[in-house]
Amino acid sequence: MPKSTGKQQYGNDSISALKGADRVRKRPGVIFGSDGLEGCEHAVFEILSNAIDEAREGHGDTITITRYEDKSIEVEDFGRGCPVDWNEKEQKFNWELVFCELYAGGKYNNLEGDNYEYSLGLNGLGTCATQYASEYFDALIHRDGFEYSLHFEKGENIGGLQKAPWSGKKTGSRFRWKPDLDVFTDINIPVEFFLDVLKRQAVVNAGVTFRFRNQVNGKFETTDFQYQNGIVDYVRELSGENALTTPVFWQTERRGRDRADKPDYKVKLSVSFCFSNTVNIIEHYHNSSWLEHGGSPEKAMRSAFVSAIDAYLRQQGKYQKAESKITWNDIQDCLVFVSNNFSTQTSYENQTKKAINNKFVQEAMTDFLKSQMEVYFIENPFDAGKIAEQVLINKRSRESAEKARLNIKKKLSGNVDISNRVQKFVDCRTKDTERRELYIVEGDSALGSVKLSRDAEFQGIMPVRGKILNCLKADFGKIFKSEIITDLLKVLGCGVEVHDKRAKDMADFDLMNLRWNKVVICTDADVDGYQIRTLILTMLYRLTPTLIQRGYVYIAESPLYEINYKEKTWFAYNETEKTNILDELGDRKYTIQRSKGLGENEPDMMWLTTMNPATRRLIKVMPEDVERTAQVFDLLLGDNLSGRKDHIAENGYKYLELADIS
Repeated sequence: MPKSTGKQQYGNDSISALKGADRVRKRPGVIFGSDGLEGCEHAVFEILSNAIDEAREGHGDTITITRYEDKSIEVEDFGRGCPVDWNEKEQKFNWELVFCELYAGGKYNNLEGDNYEYSLGLNGLGTCATQYASEYFDALIHRDGFEYSLHFEKGENIGGLQKAPWSGKKTGSRFRWKPDLDVFTDINIPVEFFLDVLKRQAVVNAGVTFRFRNQVNGKFETTDFQYQNGIVDYVRELSGENALTTPVFWQTERRGRDRADKPDYKVKLSVSFCFSNTVNIIEHYHNSSWLEHGGSPEKAMRSAFVSAIDAYLRQQGKYQKAESKITWNDIQDCLVFVSNNFSTQTSYENQTKKAINNKFVQEAMTDFLKSQMEVYFIENPFDAGKIAEQVLINKRSRESAEKARLNIKKKLSGNVDISNRVQKFVDCRTKDTERRELYIVEGDSALGSVKLSRDAEFQGIMPVRGKILNCLKADFGKIFKSEIITDLLKVLGCGVEVHDKRAKDMADFDLMNLRWNKVVICTDADVDGYQIRTLILTMLYRLTPTLIQRGYVYIAESPLYEINYKEKTWFAYNETEKTNILDELGDRKYTIQRSKGLGENEPDMMWLTTMNPATRRLIKVMPEDVERTAQVFDLLLGDNLSGRKDHIAENGYKYLELADIS
């Protein structure tokens, strides 16, 4: 029987394009990586990037960023001032290009560095996108003997360009804006974000002062960051006085291309590092942007250090007979390393600039580090010996710990199949953890239905018998006496993230021991089902929060309605979808029924709506704000009785239709 998913028709009239400010305001995640606080923070960095580019070109040595109490932000530089007057070539005012045109700016066609040689803000999105995403945006610019001012509200210019003579010596740009809550879900950027970002920028922009002003009760608290010698001062600060080796600083420039058919570009490589048996920190920066996820420089550093240190160990006869080669982890454990690279052409993995993938940057940095390390070992034999000794200590300790862990694991698990030790657990056939999915269902009837519907190759089932304990209110003694909870933890296989003697039968948490790629909570779409779902989530949140933070936990959406017309069936997962389907059917004679509980569903329907990866709907449980999640769980399920009473008084009316009141 052909099935329909209930989606609206997709035809020629379905295509539409966002225009003007809506290109950012309606899709902020595309530009900023998120419509939450992280995206709002990235918008700040876009404006800051332009000020940094000016300072690095020698125009101004101080950048001031202000956090106001009303959540507005201001960035001021002492550069040349953003051009905003008439542009003869484009036949437009420059302010229109800078503030209202995506992919416009002064940094394109710049492979030879005629303007900004090594620029952080190369994409032409930042200033315009931030302006579009603001409740208001004010620009005050001094250049060419004039003072220019502009005012925008929700992406629209109000009043045009204001221009007046300026006799002051100062030049530069000052932008103040308030992120719009209609665009971002949260605009309360914490002080810690500013302090972290400005410190990092001071590290990689030697000699530039980054001044942070935070308004508290109408007064401003000021913090300055400056590293006169850049990353080498930073490495010295990180490693402290007891480092194994003295920090070194290496720098070079190279020219090359990512592909034979691509043009050449310049790369300026700078690294500073030392070895330590107490500290291990690695950070990469490219065109001043902190590469949180590394990319090309991370791969280059790993390859070069493993190759160079392994070659030295072999040359000096440091390995024992038949001893295995060192790994990157053995080096990482004792390395303090900061790279600060620049290129005239950069390929970021995405707009948020947390990793780059330039092939030539990786090749140039690998070659540079290998050759420098070889010379370093020759010129510093005493330090080379200390490095070799510490890396080998790390390696042998790691191997001993791994051997002990495997022996304990073997002793504890033996050869007993977990399916024989956990009542009614149904395993799947594959042992490939990248494919395995665990469906957590409520009761025996749901177990039977899901068992008939699943793909036994990769989908396992764990039934929850009765209502699980409220793990926020129960103490660990009760929690670990609950057979439901301990059985579920055994099936997961990753242990627990609590250190309590009553959890003696539970192993310490180890994500590598998780037996599943997806943990799917599958309950009925009714009040009882939602409560069981919440209790399971609460258990996971308290005992294995990393599973939620790393995105392993999902909720399977069950349809609320089944709508039939002749031989076609539609499934509606909410009231809006039901209305749309009924509107589409019009006056045709259809039947509609509220979906049954999971245990009453036909296997083909269960497979189509809940189990089939191609047609099911899964919601990934990945809270961006763990603190907020904890507060909500505590409010709804914890001991905060007065808070829960207030919450019900304020919001209960919204859910009266769902309440079981007779």
